[in-house]
Amino acid sequence: MKHIARKRFGQNFLTDQQVLSQIISAIDPRPDQSMVEIGPGLAAMTRLLLAGLTTLHVVELDRDLVARLKKTFDPAKLIVHEGDALQFDFASLPVAEGKKLRVVGNLPYNISSPLLFHLADFAHIIEDQHFMLQKEVVERMVAEPGSKTYGRLSVMLQWRYHMDLMFIVPPTAFDPPPKVESAIVRMIPKATRLACDVRKLELVVTKAFSQRRKVVRNCLAGMFTEQQLIEVGIDPQCRAETIPLEQYVKLANFLQN
Repeated sequence: MKHIARKRFGQNFLTDQQVLSQIISAIDPRPDQSMVEIGPGLAAMTRLLLAGLTTLHVVELDRDLVARLKKTFDPAKLIVHEGDALQFDFASLPVAEGKKLRVVGNLPYNISSPLLFHLADFAHIIEDQHFMLQKEVVERMVAEPGSKTYGRLSVMLQWRYHMDLMFIVPPTAFDPPPKVESAIVRMIPKATRLACDVRKLELVVTKAFSQRRKVVRNCLAGMFTEQQLIEVGIDPQCRAETIPLEQYVKLANFLQN
């Protein structure tokens, strides 16, 4: 029986075999690795991942797809977790000693940013992440200071990860085709991060980008004086999108003192 894609779950199923092969080649799954796929859908990528893995965990919200997955695959090879990835405890998954978790998925566009921030809490146990996302979102994730797409998402994720836009995926690769282009992003947690309290960093970055057209002196008024901005090397007349990650970290640390 054909599964009808559900808009409320943000379902767009990847069907292009050439694109699927490209993704699997980028991920390069190995038998001794622990991997979880978010939103396996109709299992187009799941089948190819299983060819290179001993076992694969998947997290799926759609009950009909959960039933289909359990019926189709050997439960010893495919371990299905029914539930919302936004609430899922990725630390609960078994990982061999000395190994870390690998995470992959074609993420629903409607929850991509919240899910990326949820996964950031587990960065210390994750080896890498490969995701299909809306191209616009990936461009924001990897954006450099000074670009129009550089913002809160860029700073907060770049603090935790090394990230690369791998390649673009056209709408025609999906059923039903989305109205936008997609992209594959590789995210590798940084072994060492710039030291700061992430909550303070989030506070500073959110306030800085709350009014993008204003100069940073005005955006951060009440939090920092003009002299304090100068002390960490920031021109009070510049805008938030020109400030590199390192200086946001300095502001967060200044806030702690």
